[in-house]
Amino acid sequence: MKYVKHKIYGALFSLFKVFPIKKNKITFIIDSRESFKGNLDYIKKEFEKRGNFQFDFFYKDKFSINAFKSLATSHYVFLNDNFFPIAFMNFKRDTIVTQLWHAPGASKKFGASVDPDSIEILKKISENTDFLITSSKNIEDYYCEAFQMPKDKIKPLGLPRADYYFENHDVMDLKSKFFERYGVFGDKKIILYAPTFRDEERYNNVFDYLDLKKFNESLGDEYVLALRLHPKIKNFYNGEIAASGDYVDCSDYSSEQELLLISDILITDYSSIMIEFSMLDKPVVFFTYDFDSYIAQERGFYFDFKSTVPGPVVNDCDQLINAIISQDFDESKMSKFVKTQFDAIDGKSSKRVVDFLLEYGGYNE
Repeated sequence: MKYVKHKIYGALFSLFKVFPIKKNKITFIIDSRESFKGNLDYIKKEFEKRGNFQFDFFYKDKFSINAFKSLATSHYVFLNDNFFPIAFMNFKRDTIVTQLWHAPGASKKFGASVDPDSIEILKKISENTDFLITSSKNIEDYYCEAFQMPKDKIKPLGLPRADYYFENHDVMDLKSKFFERYGVFGDKKIILYAPTFRDEERYNNVFDYLDLKKFNESLGDEYVLALRLHPKIKNFYNGEIAASGDYVDCSDYSSEQELLLISDILITDYSSIMIEFSMLDKPVVFFTYDFDSYIAQERGFYFDFKSTVPGPVVNDCDQLINAIISQDFDESKMSKFVKTQFDAIDGKSSKRVVDFLLEYGGYNE
Protein backbone atom coordinates (compact mmCIF):
# COMPACT_ATOMS: atom_id res chain seq x y z
CA MET A 1 0.00 0.00 0.00
CA LYS A 2 1.41 3.34 -1.09
CA TYR A 3 2.25 6.04 1.49
CA VAL A 4 1.32 3.83 4.48
CA LYS A 5 3.63 5.66 6.90
CA HIS A 6 2.44 9.04 5.70
CA LYS A 7 -1.21 8.04 6.13
CA ILE A 8 -0.48 6.81 9.68
CA TYR A 9 1.06 10.21 10.43
CA GLY A 10 -2.09 11.82 9.08
CA ALA A 11 -4.30 9.63 11.29
CA LEU A 12 -2.25 10.44 14.38
CA PHE A 13 -2.43 14.13 13.55
CA SER A 14 -6.23 13.93 13.30
CA LEU A 15 -6.51 12.58 16.85
CA PHE A 16 -5.27 15.90 18.23
CA LYS A 17 -7.55 18.15 16.20
CA VAL A 18 -9.98 18.04 19.14
CA PHE A 19 -7.68 20.50 20.93
CA PRO A 20 -8.05 24.23 20.23
CA ILE A 21 -5.63 26.23 18.09
CA LYS A 22 -3.22 28.39 20.08
CA LYS A 23 -3.00 31.73 18.33
CA ASN A 24 0.60 32.38 19.35
CA LYS A 25 1.99 28.92 18.54
CA ILE A 26 4.34 28.37 15.61
CA THR A 27 5.68 24.97 14.55
CA PHE A 28 8.62 24.40 12.21
CA ILE A 29 8.83 21.05 10.42
CA ILE A 30 12.52 20.17 10.18
CA ASP A 31 15.04 17.35 9.85
CA SER A 32 17.14 16.72 12.97
CA ARG A 33 20.19 15.92 10.84
CA GLU A 34 20.35 19.53 9.73
CA SER A 35 20.82 22.46 12.05
CA PHE A 36 17.99 24.97 12.35
CA LYS A 37 19.11 27.62 9.89
CA GLY A 38 18.32 29.44 6.70
CA ASN A 39 14.78 30.55 5.87
CA LEU A 40 13.20 29.03 8.97
CA ASP A 41 15.68 30.68 11.31
CA TYR A 42 15.11 34.10 9.77
CA ILE A 43 11.33 33.71 9.99
CA LYS A 44 11.65 32.76 13.65
CA LYS A 45 13.82 35.82 14.35
CA GLU A 46 11.26 38.07 12.67
CA PHE A 47 8.36 36.62 14.67
CA GLU A 48 10.38 37.14 17.87
CA LYS A 49 10.31 40.88 17.12
CA ARG A 50 6.53 40.90 16.83
CA GLY A 51 5.20 39.43 20.05
CA ASN A 52 5.15 36.61 22.56
CA PHE A 53 5.13 33.57 20.30
CA GLN A 54 5.65 29.95 21.29
CA PHE A 55 7.97 28.01 18.97
CA ASP A 56 7.86 24.24 18.57
CA PHE A 57 9.61 21.81 16.25
CA PHE A 58 8.23 18.77 14.48
CA TYR A 59 11.17 16.54 13.55
CA LYS A 60 10.48 14.57 10.38
CA ASP A 61 12.87 11.79 11.40
CA LYS A 62 11.93 11.51 15.10
CA PHE A 63 8.63 10.08 16.29
CA SER A 64 6.92 11.99 19.08
CA ILE A 65 3.25 11.94 20.08
CA ASN A 66 3.59 15.38 21.66
CA ALA A 67 4.89 16.72 18.35
CA PHE A 68 1.64 15.71 16.64
CA LYS A 69 -0.37 17.56 19.29
CA SER A 70 1.81 20.63 18.91
CA LEU A 71 1.42 20.56 15.14
CA ALA A 72 -2.36 20.16 15.32
CA THR A 73 -2.73 23.11 17.71
CA SER A 74 -0.41 25.57 15.89
CA HIS A 75 -1.65 28.75 14.27
CA TYR A 76 1.36 28.91 11.92
CA VAL A 77 3.25 25.95 10.40
CA PHE A 78 6.38 26.33 8.30
CA LEU A 79 8.28 23.92 6.04
CA ASN A 80 11.52 24.38 4.17
CA ASP A 81 11.37 21.12 2.20
CA ASN A 82 8.88 18.46 1.16
CA PHE A 83 7.05 16.50 3.86
CA PHE A 84 4.69 14.01 2.25
CA PRO A 85 2.53 13.34 5.39
CA ILE A 86 1.14 16.86 4.89
CA ALA A 87 -0.94 15.29 2.11
CA PHE A 88 -2.89 13.41 4.77
CA MET A 89 -3.06 16.14 7.43
CA ASN A 90 -6.24 18.16 7.13
CA PHE A 91 -5.44 21.21 9.19
CA LYS A 92 -8.09 23.35 10.82
CA ARG A 93 -9.10 26.51 9.02
CA ASP A 94 -7.23 28.65 11.58
CA THR A 95 -3.88 26.97 10.86
CA ILE A 96 -1.75 28.59 8.15
CA VAL A 97 0.71 26.21 6.48
CA THR A 98 3.55 27.93 4.60
CA GLN A 99 6.19 26.33 2.39
CA LEU A 100 9.35 28.47 2.29
CA TRP A 101 11.41 26.07 0.16
CA HIS A 102 15.15 25.84 0.73
CA ALA A 103 16.40 26.52 -2.80
CA PRO A 104 16.54 30.09 -4.10
CA GLY A 105 14.94 31.08 -7.39
CA ALA A 106 14.53 28.55 -10.19
CA SER A 107 17.19 26.72 -12.18
CA LYS A 108 17.19 22.91 -12.22
CA LYS A 109 13.81 21.30 -12.70
CA PHE A 110 12.38 19.53 -9.66
CA GLY A 111 9.22 18.01 -8.23
CA ALA A 112 6.44 17.28 -10.71
CA SER A 113 8.48 18.96 -13.45
CA VAL A 114 10.68 15.87 -13.57
CA ASP A 115 8.67 13.20 -11.76
CA PRO A 116 5.17 12.65 -13.19
CA ASP A 117 4.59 9.89 -10.63
CA SER A 118 4.67 12.49 -7.87
CA ILE A 119 1.88 14.64 -9.29
CA GLU A 120 -0.92 12.99 -7.30
CA ILE A 121 0.80 13.26 -3.91
CA LEU A 122 2.01 16.80 -4.61
CA LYS A 123 -1.52 17.89 -5.44
CA LYS A 124 -2.70 16.53 -2.09
CA ILE A 125 0.12 18.38 -0.32
CA SER A 126 -0.84 21.53 -2.20
CA GLU A 127 -4.44 21.25 -1.03
CA ASN A 128 -3.22 21.27 2.58
CA THR A 129 -0.73 24.11 2.07
CA ASP A 130 -1.89 27.70 2.26
CA PHE A 131 1.11 29.51 0.78
CA LEU A 132 4.31 28.88 -1.14
CA ILE A 133 6.87 31.68 -0.83
CA THR A 134 9.09 32.45 -3.82
CA SER A 135 11.65 35.11 -4.67
CA SER A 136 10.03 36.44 -7.85
CA LYS A 137 6.80 36.49 -9.83
CA ASN A 138 8.91 35.62 -12.88
CA ILE A 139 9.39 32.05 -11.63
CA GLU A 140 5.77 31.53 -10.57
CA ASP A 141 4.92 29.16 -13.44
CA TYR A 142 7.88 26.89 -12.62
CA TYR A 143 6.87 26.57 -8.96
CA CYS A 144 3.26 26.08 -9.94
CA GLU A 145 4.29 23.08 -12.04
CA ALA A 146 6.88 21.66 -9.62
CA PHE A 147 4.61 21.81 -6.54
CA GLN A 148 1.28 21.40 -8.37
CA MET A 149 0.32 24.57 -6.53
CA PRO A 150 -2.42 27.00 -7.66
CA LYS A 151 -1.00 30.39 -8.58
CA ASP A 152 -3.10 32.22 -6.02
CA LYS A 153 -1.21 30.39 -3.26
CA ILE A 154 2.21 31.42 -4.59
CA LYS A 155 3.51 34.63 -3.03
CA PRO A 156 6.69 36.30 -4.38
CA LEU A 157 7.75 37.87 -1.08
CA GLY A 158 11.45 37.07 -1.21
CA LEU A 159 14.06 34.69 0.17
CA PRO A 160 14.15 35.14 3.98
CA ARG A 161 17.69 33.91 4.45
CA ALA A 162 18.93 36.50 1.94
CA ASP A 163 18.45 39.07 4.70
CA TYR A 164 21.76 37.76 6.04
CA TYR A 165 23.67 39.76 3.44
CA PHE A 166 22.22 43.03 4.75
CA GLU A 167 23.39 42.46 8.30
CA ASN A 168 26.49 44.14 9.69
CA HIS A 169 29.25 41.62 8.86
CA ASP A 170 32.96 42.31 9.16
CA VAL A 171 33.98 40.61 5.92
CA MET A 172 37.70 41.15 6.45
CA ASP A 173 37.51 39.56 9.90
CA LEU A 174 35.55 36.58 8.56
CA LYS A 175 38.12 36.15 5.80
CA SER A 176 41.02 36.41 8.24
CA LYS A 177 39.50 33.71 10.45
CA PHE A 178 38.93 31.52 7.38
CA PHE A 179 42.59 31.86 6.37
CA GLU A 180 43.73 31.10 9.92
CA ARG A 181 41.53 28.01 10.15
CA TYR A 182 42.77 26.53 6.88
CA GLY A 183 46.38 27.73 7.00
CA VAL A 184 46.26 30.15 4.09
CA PHE A 185 49.07 32.69 4.04
CA GLY A 186 49.25 36.00 2.23
CA ASP A 187 46.67 38.48 1.07
CA LYS A 188 44.93 36.35 -1.52
CA LYS A 189 41.51 36.45 -3.12
CA ILE A 190 39.24 33.44 -2.71
CA ILE A 191 37.87 31.42 -5.61
CA LEU A 192 35.09 29.23 -4.22
CA TYR A 193 34.53 26.05 -6.24
CA ALA A 194 31.11 24.60 -5.39
CA PRO A 195 30.14 21.78 -7.78
CA THR A 196 26.91 19.85 -7.55
CA PHE A 197 26.67 16.04 -7.49
CA ARG A 198 26.07 13.86 -10.54
CA ASP A 199 24.05 10.66 -10.77
CA GLU A 200 26.77 9.33 -13.06
CA GLU A 201 29.62 8.51 -10.68
CA ARG A 202 32.53 9.06 -13.05
CA TYR A 203 31.84 12.77 -13.26
CA ASN A 204 31.87 13.42 -9.50
CA ASN A 205 35.64 13.53 -8.93
CA VAL A 206 36.21 17.13 -9.98
CA PHE A 207 40.00 16.75 -9.89
CA ASP A 208 39.77 14.42 -12.85
CA TYR A 209 38.80 17.54 -14.79
CA LEU A 210 40.40 20.43 -12.93
CA ASP A 211 44.19 20.30 -13.26
CA LEU A 212 45.17 21.76 -9.88
CA LYS A 213 48.85 22.12 -10.78
CA LYS A 214 48.06 24.10 -13.93
CA PHE A 215 45.40 26.10 -12.09
CA ASN A 216 47.81 27.16 -9.34
CA GLU A 217 50.65 27.93 -11.74
CA SER A 218 48.37 30.38 -13.54
CA LEU A 219 46.36 31.79 -10.66
CA GLY A 220 48.03 30.77 -7.38
CA ASP A 221 49.89 34.03 -6.77
CA GLU A 222 46.64 35.99 -6.63
CA TYR A 223 44.02 33.42 -5.61
CA VAL A 224 43.45 30.47 -3.30
CA LEU A 225 41.04 27.75 -4.46
CA ALA A 226 38.44 26.77 -1.84
CA LEU A 227 36.53 23.56 -2.65
CA ARG A 228 33.09 22.99 -1.17
CA LEU A 229 31.63 19.64 -2.14
CA HIS A 230 27.89 19.03 -2.17
CA PRO A 231 26.71 17.38 1.09
CA LYS A 232 25.14 14.52 -0.92
CA ILE A 233 28.33 13.73 -2.85
CA LYS A 234 29.10 10.63 -0.77
CA ASN A 235 25.86 9.09 -1.99
CA PHE A 236 27.11 9.30 -5.56
CA TYR A 237 30.88 8.73 -5.31
CA ASN A 238 32.65 6.05 -3.29
CA GLY A 239 36.23 7.26 -3.61
CA GLU A 240 38.12 10.20 -2.16
CA ILE A 241 37.89 13.54 -3.92
CA ALA A 242 41.28 15.11 -3.30
CA ALA A 243 44.43 16.29 -5.08
CA SER A 244 48.03 17.01 -4.19
CA GLY A 245 48.74 20.72 -4.29
CA ASP A 246 47.56 23.95 -2.74
CA TYR A 247 43.84 24.27 -2.19
CA VAL A 248 41.42 24.40 0.73
CA ASP A 249 38.71 21.80 1.27
CA CYS A 250 36.04 23.78 3.11
CA SER A 251 33.26 21.23 2.69
CA ASP A 252 33.02 21.12 6.49
CA TYR A 253 32.57 24.88 6.86
CA SER A 254 29.29 25.39 8.70
CA SER A 255 28.06 28.58 7.01
CA GLU A 256 27.74 28.52 3.25
CA GLN A 257 26.57 32.12 3.34
CA GLU A 258 29.80 33.22 5.02
CA LEU A 259 31.73 31.51 2.24
CA LEU A 260 29.73 33.35 -0.40
CA LEU A 261 30.30 36.61 1.42
CA ILE A 262 34.09 36.28 1.64
CA SER A 263 34.66 34.75 -1.81
CA ASP A 264 35.67 36.90 -4.76
CA ILE A 265 34.76 34.51 -7.57
CA LEU A 266 32.49 31.45 -7.70
CA ILE A 267 33.15 28.43 -9.88
CA THR A 268 30.15 26.16 -10.10
CA ASP A 269 28.33 24.08 -12.68
CA TYR A 270 24.59 23.41 -12.44
CA SER A 271 24.13 24.17 -8.74
CA SER A 272 21.49 26.60 -7.53
CA ILE A 273 24.23 28.27 -5.49
CA MET A 274 24.70 30.45 -8.57
CA ILE A 275 21.40 32.17 -7.83
CA GLU A 276 22.26 33.25 -4.29
CA PHE A 277 25.81 34.26 -5.27
CA SER A 278 24.49 36.37 -8.14
CA MET A 279 22.74 38.60 -5.59
CA LEU A 280 26.18 39.74 -4.45
CA ASP A 281 27.10 40.99 -7.92
CA LYS A 282 30.37 39.02 -8.02
CA PRO A 283 31.73 36.95 -10.93
CA VAL A 284 30.60 33.37 -11.59
CA VAL A 285 32.22 30.88 -13.97
CA PHE A 286 30.38 27.73 -15.03
CA PHE A 287 32.74 24.76 -15.30
CA THR A 288 30.60 22.24 -17.20
CA TYR A 289 33.06 19.57 -18.31
CA ASP A 290 30.20 17.04 -18.64
CA PHE A 291 27.61 19.34 -20.20
CA ASP A 292 26.26 17.04 -22.92
CA SER A 293 25.95 14.09 -20.56
CA TYR A 294 24.35 16.16 -17.80
CA ILE A 295 21.77 17.75 -20.09
CA ALA A 296 20.90 14.37 -21.61
CA GLN A 297 20.66 12.35 -18.39
CA GLU A 298 19.91 14.67 -15.49
CA ARG A 299 16.92 16.81 -14.59
CA GLY A 300 17.22 19.63 -17.08
CA PHE A 301 16.56 23.33 -16.51
CA TYR A 302 13.68 25.77 -16.61
CA PHE A 303 15.68 27.94 -19.01
CA ASP A 304 18.27 27.57 -21.74
CA PHE A 305 21.38 27.08 -19.66
CA LYS A 306 24.16 28.53 -21.79
CA SER A 307 22.30 31.65 -22.89
CA THR A 308 20.87 32.46 -19.46
CA VAL A 309 23.37 31.74 -16.68
CA PRO A 310 25.15 34.86 -15.36
CA GLY A 311 28.71 34.07 -16.42
CA PRO A 312 30.93 32.34 -18.97
CA VAL A 313 30.34 28.62 -19.58
CA VAL A 314 33.60 26.67 -20.00
CA ASN A 315 34.26 23.02 -20.78
CA ASP A 316 37.84 22.36 -19.71
CA CYS A 317 40.51 23.59 -17.32
CA ASP A 318 42.28 25.80 -19.88
CA GLN A 319 39.05 27.64 -20.68
CA LEU A 320 38.36 27.99 -16.96
CA ILE A 321 41.74 29.58 -16.28
CA ASN A 322 41.44 31.90 -19.28
CA ALA A 323 37.98 33.08 -18.21
CA ILE A 324 39.32 34.07 -14.79
CA ILE A 325 42.50 35.72 -16.12
CA SER A 326 40.65 37.68 -18.81
CA GLN A 327 37.85 38.65 -16.38
CA ASP A 328 35.38 37.58 -19.05
CA PHE A 329 32.28 38.60 -17.11
CA ASP A 330 29.17 40.20 -18.62
CA GLU A 331 27.61 42.57 -16.08
CA SER A 332 24.47 43.10 -18.14
CA LYS A 333 23.87 39.35 -18.29
CA MET A 334 24.31 39.14 -14.52
CA SER A 335 21.85 42.00 -13.98
CA LYS A 336 19.24 40.42 -16.24
CA PHE A 337 19.58 37.07 -14.47
CA VAL A 338 19.20 38.62 -11.01
CA LYS A 339 16.10 40.58 -12.06
CA THR A 340 14.54 37.33 -13.29
CA GLN A 341 15.22 35.50 -10.03
CA PHE A 342 14.45 38.25 -7.50
CA ASP A 343 11.73 40.90 -7.39
CA ALA A 344 13.53 42.69 -4.54
CA ILE A 345 16.94 42.46 -2.89
CA ASP A 346 16.62 44.71 0.12
CA GLY A 347 17.10 42.73 3.35
CA LYS A 348 13.36 42.82 4.08
CA SER A 349 12.17 39.43 2.82
CA SER A 350 11.52 38.01 6.30
CA LYS A 351 9.59 41.13 7.23
CA ARG A 352 7.41 40.88 4.12
CA VAL A 353 6.60 37.23 4.80
CA VAL A 354 5.72 37.78 8.45
CA ASP A 355 3.76 40.98 7.72
CA PHE A 356 1.70 39.09 5.16
CA LEU A 357 1.03 36.09 7.42
CA LEU A 358 0.17 38.15 10.49
CA GLU A 359 -2.32 40.16 8.47
CA TYR A 360 -3.79 37.07 6.80
CA GLY A 361 -3.95 35.17 10.08
CA GLY A 362 -5.57 38.01 11.96
CA TYR A 363 -3.01 37.93 14.75
CA ASN A 364 -3.12 41.68 15.30
CA GLU A 365 -6.89 41.92 15.31
